[in-house]
Amino acid sequence: MEITFLGHASLHIKIDDINLIVDPFISGNPKAESINLNDLKADYILVTHAHRDHILDVEAIVKNNPKAKLISNYEIVQWFDKKGIQGYPLNHGGKKHFDFGIVKYINAIHSSVFPDGSNGGNPGGFVVSSKNKTIYIAGDTALTMDMKLLPLMFKQIDLAILPIGDNFTMGYEDAAIASDFVECNKVLGCHYDTFPPIPLNKKEAVDHFKNKGKELLLPAIGESIHI
Repeated sequence: MEITFLGHASLHIKIDDINLIVDPFISGNPKAESINLNDLKADYILVTHAHRDHILDVEAIVKNNPKAKLISNYEIVQWFDKKGIQGYPLNHGGKKHFDFGIVKYINAIHSSVFPDGSNGGNPGGFVVSSKNKTIYIAGDTALTMDMKLLPLMFKQIDLAILPIGDNFTMGYEDAAIASDFVECNKVLGCHYDTFPPIPLNKKEAVDHFKNKGKELLLPAIGESIHI
């Protein structure tokens, strides 16, 4: 898998010739001005919850990629279906085999409402398994004991993508504990620095993980990693 950080909690994941976009919030993020929304390729769009900073560019991406399918919870899929965007609904604990691999919808502790006030259902995260690699995309969440279930369900988590900005989600200290819970020492941090309430001292965060024998990856916007 090639994983490109698009800013905030947005990701591009390439698996062979299949393109996944996660929680697209690019046009509204001044820090992501280096990303050209029109250049993004998408076969699937994964949405963890309904907040504006996770769904803003779904419609624009589908406009440029009309065959793209949305993967999210039932309420989010239904909301976008009214806009003519097709999707596949999941609910917590459910999984689905797609042409790129398996997606399982996982619990998250957060809130979820659309910008128009519509119900966004319960928030979640995803575990994506493909090519003998598995990544955990936590979505916006607090630290939760449910994370301890993942090592019981999956042989190995190769990368955990965790929010670390604090205030609206867990901070980096709790994210380090989360990495213990999911038994994955390689973490890609997200959901930080975008807004004034979620600043991050990157050195402190990286050192905190390093002191616990873990690796915190903080790629620049547009930078890719491979697993």
